[in-house]
Amino acid sequence: MIEHQRQVHDDLISRGLYTISDSYHETAARGCAEAGLAYRHLSPEGKNYRRIVEAAENGDFDLLVLGALGLGAASGSLVGTVCERVVRRSLIDVLVIRDPDCAIGDGPIVVGLDGSPRSFGALRTAFEIGRRLNAEVHAVAAYDPYYHYVAFNKISGVLSDEASKVFRFKEQEKLHEELIDDGLAKIYQAHLDIARTMAAEEGVPLVCTLLDGKVYQAILGYLDRISASLLVIGRTGVHADPGLDIGGNAENLLRLTRCHVWLGQATYTPALDIIAKETVAWSKEAEAKMERVPEAARKMVRMTILRFAQQRGHTLVTAALIDEATERFCPAGRGGKPKVETKMSWSETATQLIAGISDPAVAAGIRLSAEKRARRASAATVGVDHVRPFLDTHAAPAPEWSAAALARIARVPEVVRPAVRQRAEADALEAGAVEVTLEAVEAAIGEAREAMQRTMRSGGHGSRRGEKELDHGAGS
Repeated sequence: MIEHQRQVHDDLISRGLYTISDSYHETAARGCAEAGLAYRHLSPEGKNYRRIVEAAENGDFDLLVLGALGLGAASGSLVGTVCERVVRRSLIDVLVIRDPDCAIGDGPIVVGLDGSPRSFGALRTAFEIGRRLNAEVHAVAAYDPYYHYVAFNKISGVLSDEASKVFRFKEQEKLHEELIDDGLAKIYQAHLDIARTMAAEEGVPLVCTLLDGKVYQAILGYLDRISASLLVIGRTGVHADPGLDIGGNAENLLRLTRCHVWLGQATYTPALDIIAKETVAWSKEAEAKMERVPEAARKMVRMTILRFAQQRGHTLVTAALIDEATERFCPAGRGGKPKVETKMSWSETATQLIAGISDPAVAAGIRLSAEKRARRASAATVGVDHVRPFLDTHAAPAPEWSAAALARIARVPEVVRPAVRQRAEADALEAGAVEVTLEAVEAAIGEAREAMQRTMRSGGHGSRRGEKELDHGAGS
C-alpha cells in the first residue's frame, strides 16, 4: 500500500512539474510571438543550475539571461543560489535581471573599466547595446588609494622592530605610497582615455568618470547617483589568476547593484596595447627594475610603461625610460624628505558616524581611510564628506534635494559634478539639514574650487581642467 502511494505521489509530482514548466514556456512563447521573435524551449530534468549551464554550453548561444532571485526569494535576499551558481559556471555572457519593471535603456548604461581585456570587451558590448537602444553610455574607472594606507597602519601595530627591518617596512610603505597616491589615478585615467578613443572610432558618445574609493562601493554610488539601468562588467578583472570563476568586485556588484548586471566573457585588446606588446622589447636592467614593483600592481604598471614607450616611439624599454615614466606618473618617486603626518582632528558629526559602526575592525579601517581621504584633499579636519564614501551605501541615505538645488547641480560640468554633489550632501548632514538647498550647492562649488587650488599650490595633482569647468559652470 505504501509502495503504491509512493508511486502515485512520484507520478503526480513528475507530471505536475512538467505541467508547470510547460506553463512557463507558454507564457514566454506568447511574449516572443507578440515581439515577432522565434522561441524554442527545453525542459530538462535534473539539478536546475547544472542543466541551465549545460543548455547554454550545448547550443550556439551568446547570452544567458536569468533573474537575480527566484521562487525561493526571502526578505533580505540579494542573489539566489541558482543565479550565483550559473554566473560562476557559464562560459558565455550572463545578463542578471534585477527589477523586471525597469527596462534597459531607461537610464544610462555604465561600464566598469580596469584595463583588462574583459573590461574593454564589456565596453564594446555596451557600445552595441547603447546603439540599439539609443541609450547613454558611461565608462567609469575606480581605483583605491586608501587600502595600502590602512593596511600599513594596521600592520605597523603588530610588527616588531626586527620584523620591520626584515620586511623593509618603511621602504615598502614609501614605495606603495608613491605608486598608489600618484600613479594609480593616472593609470586608470589612461584606461578612460583609451575608452574615449574607442568610442570616437565607433561613433558612440561616451561619458567618462574617474572614481576613487573601495572599488565596488565607488561604482555602486555612481550607479545610484545617475539612476543607471544596466551595469556592464567583465566577470573577472585585471588581477585575475587562471581558474578564477568571478572577480571580487564583480561578485560584490552582482550582489549589491539595484540595476541589471551584464557579466561579460568577451575580451578585447585595444590596438595601442597590441602594437605596444608586439613592437616594444625590455632590457635586462628594465626587467630587474620591474621586480621592485609590488606584485599585485606589476601587470598593470607594465602595460602602462609599454603604452608610454609606444606613444613616444621607443622600441626598447630601458631603466632610464622606466625612470622617465615614473617621473610622469609618480612625481613623488623623485625622493626627498618623507612627509611628516600630523594627527588629524575630527568633526563631531564625522566622529558620530564612526561610532555608529558596530564592528570595531571595520570602524578602524574606515577611520584610517577617512583620514587618508582628508589628507589627500589637504583638509585640516576629517568631516562627513571624508567618511561617507566608505560607509555602506544603502545604510547611509543621502538627504533630499530641493528643485533649485537639482537644477543648479545639473549645470555643474560632468567631470566635477560627483565631487560637488558629495560635498553638498556632506555639508547638509554636517549641519543637521534634511534637504540640500541651492545655497548649499553654491557653497559646495566654492569649497571644491578652493580644494583644487590648495592641492595645486601644495604641489599635488588637482585638475586645472576641473577648476576651469567649475568657473564656467558658475556662469551658466
